[in-house]
Amino acid sequence: MKLVRLNQEYPLTDFDCGDSDLNDFLFEDAKPFLEKRVANTFILEDEGRIAAYFYLLNDKISRLEITNSRWKKIKDSFPESKRFRSYPSIKIGRFAVSTNYRGQRLGSELMTMIKVLLNTNQNYSAFRFITVDAYISAIPFYQWNGFKELTKKDEDEYTRLMYFDMMEID
Repeated sequence: MKLVRLNQEYPLTDFDCGDSDLNDFLFEDAKPFLEKRVANTFILEDEGRIAAYFYLLNDKISRLEITNSRWKKIKDSFPESKRFRSYPSIKIGRFAVSTNYRGQRLGSELMTMIKVLLNTNQNYSAFRFITVDAYISAIPFYQWNGFKELTKKDEDEYTRLMYFDMMEID
């Protein structure tokens, strides 16, 4: 398998992860997001087939978005002279694994690959956290991969804001 950054010429082939929103993003929005410089999509290929994909974009963790107790933990992880109203992050906007690869731990392997890529690749701007708006059904997956919920404010929503502290892998 190899990880490929999507470009305008990339031939998008059949892909089905079992979720029409995630499928539609790949075929309808990924290239326009690239063209408008909103997000970069990455494809995990297996012998020419799309096994999984994700996209990355800039984000931040802001005091306004999260609970006091979670903010205190985040803020306290920085020296007092370096405390800000928000901290830089990279968001995983979409993350999908083909139904053909379910049950093979490919999702967790890909999540580890993303963390390593972001931790070692100097082509990205500095950031401290990875964020994700996790579908409710995917929360256990993200927790298994070290993500924590940022707030209780979105408990009744379709997605939950979660984060991973990159300092945990240093």
